[in-house]
Amino acid sequence: MSEAAKIRQGCWLAVMAIAVFVGGVCSSARAETLDVLHWWTSASERKAAVFLERRLAEDGITWRDVAIPGGAGVGAVKVLKTRFLANQPPAVAQLIGPSLAEWAQLGLIVELDEVARAGNWQDHFFPTTWQLVQYKGHVLGVPLGIHRINTLHYNRQIFERLGLRPPRTWKEFDQVVRRLQAAGVTPLGQSSEAWQVATLFETLLLAEGGPAYYRELLVKRNLRAYQDPRLAKALQRLRDLRSAMGPLRERPWTDVARQLAAGEVGMVVMGDWFKGELNALGLSTGDEFSCVPVPETADYHLYSIDTLAMFAVDDKLKPLQFRMAQLLQQPAVQLGFSRLKGSIPVRQDQDIGALDVCSRASWQAFARGSAMQAPSLVHRMASDEPFKDAVVAQIHRFFMDETISVAEVQRRLEAQARALAMEGKK
Repeated sequence: MSEAAKIRQGCWLAVMAIAVFVGGVCSSARAETLDVLHWWTSASERKAAVFLERRLAEDGITWRDVAIPGGAGVGAVKVLKTRFLANQPPAVAQLIGPSLAEWAQLGLIVELDEVARAGNWQDHFFPTTWQLVQYKGHVLGVPLGIHRINTLHYNRQIFERLGLRPPRTWKEFDQVVRRLQAAGVTPLGQSSEAWQVATLFETLLLAEGGPAYYRELLVKRNLRAYQDPRLAKALQRLRDLRSAMGPLRERPWTDVARQLAAGEVGMVVMGDWFKGELNALGLSTGDEFSCVPVPETADYHLYSIDTLAMFAVDDKLKPLQFRMAQLLQQPAVQLGFSRLKGSIPVRQDQDIGALDVCSRASWQAFARGSAMQAPSLVHRMASDEPFKDAVVAQIHRFFMDETISVAEVQRRLEAQARALAMEGKK
């Protein structure tokens, strides 16, 4: 039995247990309280979550915070599954990408059609965002903000002191690297943590092949795409970038943010939640630091969309869940959350004049439409968990072990894609 099948079977058992659980999980005494499970645990993420918590409190809704640490939501997803199997599901949880549909197939998610119609979500949301929360004609989640993964953050003061411009091409990037090294500054901050390495790689893949090839490889899993020279070039660039990173060790992304803030590194490639963290550290966008698209991806948007799903744990909670969903889509709430989180609002009717220079660039790129967009694999937008985990593991192994050739990792990735495709047909 596949891992996905085991999860489905386990969750169905949980559903059956919940149905007969005497008194239910949530009693009437907690009718105005909603447990919210998520992975927003850094300083900036906590500020964004507290902002939502306070806004909901103004409307009489208590946000009972269940924050699970762990990069890219790895820990939170495990806790969510465990809580269901233990008959203690949260009323609300952060779910993104294909996982929304997977949980909906189990009958565990509250449909928000009524709220969406009343708020005219279909007209207000970007088309990609609207499609994301759909499953068989029903609305499954509440999108909160759109992150741009292909973002290069740089220490503006170092760049100005050395007379450097942020690189737009890889040739310019290599020139900046040499100048920073000559000045005694580590050019590129990077953790050896698997998800962070894979995040860097997927931006290189986008730069090399554009959104269409990215989707062929990581969404459609076209087996011919794994022997494409564009994949080989992205892998080789990942390996070449090691010389710009200095000594590598596993560290949280927040530590890398502090390195950039302290001027220990000149640049970092990371989703724009990194910008939110720099703001939380007291740095101003466009002053101490700024950001540009990763070289040769200016027209593209590698995205991840924060989304909350309402779980069907108690019918008494549905009115409260509906109110929460409605409140989270108010333009002022969307803007306030995004300013703290580093993302952009999911509403295309938002006033972008209130956004900083980095967010405006993200907004304009995303607004170009689906042809210029690519769903992040690492951040759960492009694929199911088994495929994502397999790719991340292979990229990390390649990055850490220089004896593995580019051709070998291409073969391994193709073999994995084939094996998982065959398993899915069983």
